[in-house]
Amino acid sequence: MSLSALPLPPARVFAELLAPPLGARGRENEPVPGLLGGRSTAVPPGREVHVSGSAELCAAPDRARVSIRLGSRKGEAGEARSSVTRRLEYIAQSARQRGVQEENVTVTKDFSRVENAYQMEAEVCITFSDFGKMQNVCNLLVEKLGSSVIISPPHFYHTAEAVDTLRRQVCLAAVGNTRRKAQEVCRLFGQSLGKPLLIREEEMKEWEGQIDSHPSNSSNTLTVQQRIQSATIYASSKIFAIFEIKGREKRKNKLI
Repeated sequence: MSLSALPLPPARVFAELLAPPLGARGRENEPVPGLLGGRSTAVPPGREVHVSGSAELCAAPDRARVSIRLGSRKGEAGEARSSVTRRLEYIAQSARQRGVQEENVTVTKDFSRVENAYQMEAEVCITFSDFGKMQNVCNLLVEKLGSSVIISPPHFYHTAEAVDTLRRQVCLAAVGNTRRKAQEVCRLFGQSLGKPLLIREEEMKEWEGQIDSHPSNSSNTLTVQQRIQSATIYASSKIFAIFEIKGREKRKNKLI
């Protein structure tokens, strides 16, 4: 097969330089602004550049929640309650000393009778905005309390404010990329970019991060960095815009 017989790939439109139809400026044989006696004054026919642009950004989680469970079963109710209370106080004190605010700590308790003994169980949920502090607190509790407490793997997530910020930033980044593309098109033809006539977000996508995990890996064996990567949110935005073309780009005269 000769090269001339090969099908041509579909063309991709980088930008369009258009002049609006006559109806957009005025009806035929009717004066329009900028016309005097049917003749054009200093205002040339309007021209436009149509461009599209996109951007992609990501945001790591800004919060982590850790659950700490503990319990005690004793023959006397007071002994079971005292054993759990001492450890709860130590957990709360350790968190406060490392800058965790009281409103970020939630404690639930359950007291019950099991056979001929009394059982008390408690759960402490701590929300961290500083992941370094989270690791310091968890390491300290493992060192000091050992197997008397069960610390769950951290659950990373985003606040509503963080998600809204990501959406705004990716949209603005896409608008900026679209405007720069329009400027480059105009400069290529010696034109100057004018004001925007239309800016429209055509597509917005969000998805969570993926990790390169081995089939044997489970959610309980992931490292902290793998959990952060898995909880990272990605967002992309696609923008369509129409800009005015002002005319030839003015060049500054260089002094000799």
